[in-house]
Parts: sequence; C-alpha cells; structure tokens
Amino acid sequence: MPTTFDSRFIYEFVTLFVILDPVATVPIFLFVTAGLSRRHSLIVAAYALTIAFLVLLFFISGGQFLLDALKIPRPAFQLAGSLILLLFGINMVLGKVVKEVREVASDATLLERAIYPLAIPGIAGAGAILTVVLLTDNSVRTFAEQVSTTGVLALCLVCFFALFAVSGMIFRLLGRSGVEIVSRVFGLILASIAVNGLIVAIKLSFMLR
Repeated sequence: MPTTFDSRFIYEFVTLFVILDPVATVPIFLFVTAGLSRRHSLIVAAYALTIAFLVLLFFISGGQFLLDALKIPRPAFQLAGSLILLLFGINMVLGKVVKEVREVASDATLLERAIYPLAIPGIAGAGAILTVVLLTDNSVRTFAEQVSTTGVLALCLVCFFALFAVSGMIFRLLGRSGVEIVSRVFGLILASIAVNGLIVAIKLSFMLR
C-alpha cells in the first residue's frame, strides 16, 4: 500500500467520496433527523458537514505535525483508526448506533443531533482522517496541492448535503425498518473495510508483503 496518493482531481475526489462513505451515513442522518421538519433536517445536515469539515481541516493543516510531534508512525495511526472504525461498524451491525440515535432526547438541539454519531465518526471518521493526512503529506505535497485537496474535500461534502437533502425520499421508500436493515448491511461493509485496514497496517508495521 503506498503511503501517498496521486494528486489528480478526479482521483482525490473519488478517494475522498468513497472513504467518507455517504451510503452508510445516510441511514444515520435519517434516524438523527426523524420527526424533524425538512428545514430543521437540512440545518442538522449543514451543522454536521461543517463540523466534519473543520475536524478534517485540522488534520489537513496539522495532522502530520501532530503525528511527528508525538512520534506516532502512520501505520500505528492507521491501526488505531481501523480499530475504531471496526467498533463503529460492529455497533451498526448490532443496531447499537440506531439505538443510541433513538435515545437522543426529544429536546436535543439541532447541533447536538449533528455532532454524534453523524459528524463524528459518521462523516469525519478514522478512515477519512487518515486519508486527508496522506493526501496532504507535507513531504511530497506543495501548499497549492494541499489547498486543492481541501477544495476537493469541500466539494465532496457539498455532494453529501445534496444526498441528505433527498434522503427523505429514501426514507419514504424503505420505511424505518428498511433503513435499519440498510444501516446494518453497511455496518458490515464498514467492518470489512476496517479489517482490511488492520491487515494493511499490520503488514506495514512489520514490513510484510
């Protein structure tokens, strides 16, 4: 597995869009915004995407410096991130994420609904954080290329907002039970991605092929 990525626009867009995983995030958004008006649902989406962008921007601008300062090798960071993603995926499969979302107080503010688990770790998860750190590696990327990557990230999140905006149709089509089934299925996919990340991180750590 290479430690850097091609800086081409299309490659970065596809890479970030896949890692951010909108398909798995939409069910979480639907449960978080259940019972809200369309306007309030869109506000929750805007809050969540803004928070996710700021978190990822922090790692774009200082993630590598933070890892270097703490002397944390990237394989170790990937290993930890994959473990967190695996736990999140397992919780989705077991329905615990949905249960936590349903237990959100009815008087919770729109910002509180947006933060967990939608913004973090739904959108700005371990995989996304690791990806932006690699895409903006200071040792091989110029400042202009890092700004370009940030722009690509912003474009991906705009696409997320569009998906969230039409997610109501998905809910009406599938119903609550259908959305929960989809959430569990994509939890399994997330868990599989996490296991693959663990294997890659272990290979990198021990220089295995």
